[in-house]
Amino acid sequence: MTATRSVLAAQATDFPRWFQDVIAKAELADNGPVRGTMVVRPYGYGIWELLQEAMNRRIKATGARNAYFPLLIPESYLQREAEHVEGFSPELAVVTHAGGKQLEEPAVVRPTSETVVGEYLAKWIQSYRDLPLLLNQWANVVRWELRPRLFLRTTEFLWQEGHTAHVSAADARAYATKILYDVYREVMVDVLAIPVVVGRKTRRERFAGAVNTMTLEAMTRDGKALQMGTSHELGQNFAHAFDIGYLSSEGRRELAWTTSWGSSTRMVGGLIMVHGDDAGLRVPPAVAPVQVVVLAVKDEAIEAAQRIADDLKAVGLRVEVDDRADQPFGRRAVNWELKGVPLRIEIGPRDLAAGNATVVRRLRDSAKTAVALTELTAHAVAALEADQAHLLTEANARQTARITGVSTVEEAIEAAGTGWARIPYDAVGEQGEDRLGESGITVRCLQRRDGSLPVNDDEPDLVAYVARSY
Repeated sequence: MTATRSVLAAQATDFPRWFQDVIAKAELADNGPVRGTMVVRPYGYGIWELLQEAMNRRIKATGARNAYFPLLIPESYLQREAEHVEGFSPELAVVTHAGGKQLEEPAVVRPTSETVVGEYLAKWIQSYRDLPLLLNQWANVVRWELRPRLFLRTTEFLWQEGHTAHVSAADARAYATKILYDVYREVMVDVLAIPVVVGRKTRRERFAGAVNTMTLEAMTRDGKALQMGTSHELGQNFAHAFDIGYLSSEGRRELAWTTSWGSSTRMVGGLIMVHGDDAGLRVPPAVAPVQVVVLAVKDEAIEAAQRIADDLKAVGLRVEVDDRADQPFGRRAVNWELKGVPLRIEIGPRDLAAGNATVVRRLRDSAKTAVALTELTAHAVAALEADQAHLLTEANARQTARITGVSTVEEAIEAAGTGWARIPYDAVGEQGEDRLGESGITVRCLQRRDGSLPVNDDEPDLVAYVARSY
């Protein structure tokens, strides 16, 4: 383990540097040629693809269908919803020239697609029979970041964004909440093994143009908060702006109620920051591009390594054979550990003679276990299942231990130095949010005391989660 840690900054002394080191050394991504952009390397993109598959399957189960909308949006579209354009103005990238000429109307590179989707919802929806209309798209967006950070805040990033229209506020709220729990929370917890606090954003933290923003907040290993996904009730704000109307069953023209919701490659950043250790990545088996790597120690073991890999692939595992026997074995082992591959199987002439293979589990401090070749497949399947659960249990325990109950804003500021504070929202209010902001701290979300979602910010006895954030 010492050789691995020597190439990374220590989490305890420089967590941001550790984060950047892991991204580089594990070959997840690189900085793009334009400031703030990101090149996602194959190993990092492999994690994203598995996340995308898990998310896409759950989104479709809610009834939404995938579509695609243009990257370029007429500037006038954004002007129609005043709060929306005001919220995004500092982040916009605008195209003014193309084909060697100045454009008659500038085009905005999409920061999000509520406006262009609204234009087409108005065109496609005629009757109550057309509702609900449930759409999702997988795309890239551009938001000009002043302080970019790979996988957390980049000028261009990958995401999914859902957009829906409904006959009533209640129907829109129910669907936005369903996405929050049945899609986002399920992926965060069951796939990424990341516990999240689900709550309502305060007015000042709300999405521009929304009447309600619901969020999922994860705790990183340095005790900060990371917003992992959001789901918004847009009320009738965009329906008014874009005339998204329908003929009701009574023959009256009504305005629709809309929602939008999104999650992005920030989830990969969350995986790194929640699960990684001083030896590098620790990837949950559910999203590991390589769940098992089989290392041939010597050339004589290459055929056996391939047979082991074939057996594991036959039961549906994602396996890679490392047959680079001409390279130092220690260096190869360290590199796979750095990449966070959950299971490493080492096979050499001595193992073959004994009818065994050596198994190393990334989450178990690299302890080595001799396993009979005849039992190897069953052992690998059981170990991966156990380690997926172990990561969630470990992250849950860490999060619980670092949330401190407090009663004043000053106590919340102190608690946010090492973790999160949980404080009665009545003790915060708008003045308290101002005081928190002076210390670089925000109210991440609001909950009822039983952990459920409030209907509005003015409910009595709400609890606020307060933290520094990425």
